[in-house]
Amino acid sequence: MTKLRVHEIYTSVQGESSLVGLPCIFIRLAGCPLRCVYCDTPQALDFSAGEEMSVKAIVEHIKTLSPNLVLVTGGEPLAQRGTPELLQALTAVKEIVQLETSGSISLKQVPSSVCNILDIKTPGSGEEISNDWRNLSLLKAGDEIKIVLTNRHDYEWARDLLAEQLSDTAASILFSPCWDSLNPQDLVAWILEDALNVRMQLQMHKVIWGAEKTGV
Repeated sequence: MTKLRVHEIYTSVQGESSLVGLPCIFIRLAGCPLRCVYCDTPQALDFSAGEEMSVKAIVEHIKTLSPNLVLVTGGEPLAQRGTPELLQALTAVKEIVQLETSGSISLKQVPSSVCNILDIKTPGSGEEISNDWRNLSLLKAGDEIKIVLTNRHDYEWARDLLAEQLSDTAASILFSPCWDSLNPQDLVAWILEDALNVRMQLQMHKVIWGAEKTGV
């Protein structure tokens, strides 16, 4: 029986992605090999965090929750070998299944019906070296690329990436200002000035509950 280390499961509204604001079930898996400087879930970084649950137990619990949107996040969810099996099982019980991943681990085992949110790491994250660029070729229509920007240098890096490697991607592109590091007004001005075809997003859950609140 496949088991996973689960940090928490809760319901809220999706705070990011093109589905922002929709009621959502969050499954936060434990453990992450990356150490991004702006990580807002340090409590889930340890692979021993949370509790061990079988895929069957997770899915049975999810069935009792009403939202038809479920997000598997972390930590880095793909760092646990059983995650593709969980994702496949979730697609049988919920209408929309999203996976948020750092992009440091291959997407090859992710079921095609899952919506990938690939979080490309900028120089300002401290984890640019962890990007597995081969994942770009595995993205499909309905997937999303999220790039968290900490400063102007990150923006210019992402702008160049957009022109050089992402111009033909089927995925939607989202630029997100790092909370308390980059003024959203500045990011909007830069996007408009350069006429970029990207979606600018804020972290809605932090706007509503504040940056320190967890489990929301």
